[in-house]
Amino acid sequence: MTDEQDRPHVRTDLDGDVHRITLDRPATGNPVDLAMTAGFRTALRDRPEAARAVLVLAEGPRFCVGGDVQGFAAAPDPAAHIARLAAAWHEVVRALVTCPVPVLAGAHGAVAGAGVGLIGACDLVVCGSSTKIRPAYGAIGLSPDGGTSWALTRALGAPRALDLVLTNGTLTAAEAHACGLVARVVADEEVHDAAITLAHQVAAGPVRAAVRTRALVRQAAVRTLDEQLDEEARLIAESAADPEGREGVRAFVERRPPDFRGAG
Repeated sequence: MTDEQDRPHVRTDLDGDVHRITLDRPATGNPVDLAMTAGFRTALRDRPEAARAVLVLAEGPRFCVGGDVQGFAAAPDPAAHIARLAAAWHEVVRALVTCPVPVLAGAHGAVAGAGVGLIGACDLVVCGSSTKIRPAYGAIGLSPDGGTSWALTRALGAPRALDLVLTNGTLTAAEAHACGLVARVVADEEVHDAAITLAHQVAAGPVRAAVRTRALVRQAAVRTLDEQLDEEARLIAESAADPEGREGVRAFVERRPPDFRGAG
């Protein structure tokens, strides 16, 4: 057994108030398998109370190549194996989307298959300039999972999402940025540092207000204006009652920087 096979597929560390989750199967491109899924789910569940943001990174030249196709091929019952994996991985995606603190990612190299849904579930994604984003499901005769169809349709619209998936196409980092799938593009060698800096910036802000904002933005496309206005009114009142909101208003009046970390 190699060192990589022997160690956990996911590792975590607390960097100040940022909970870092690092995919750690670099030799095989950090594929989504049952072990990685279990490690990721545990990492999210065990987020330290002090963490005010989650940052997803990956070791090696590729961020995530998607599902473990070698594992699919080796399974005695591929359909049952993939169904089990999809169900487990979807719990990770749900946990990311509903995480009680903002979630960021630093993506580089290749982002494929379920890796596309992974970045789509994050609030802010920093991407390397040479990164290639490819759904890749059609190449192995499968339909998308992991929220990939959701993320691509929201970013590209249905016609362009279908064009990408049905032709086994690829998005460049610049294209992914232009359509809003990723928030920022930086030089490849700067991805980790830029993502870490951004995560600390977000963690220093009003994280509960950020989560409310995430909910508003995620649902805006499926609500009427009246529904959105009602939800905005409800959530801004909730924010105003929150210690973060009270600290932000007080700091503005007192002409000083707010201390959201100390605001309850």
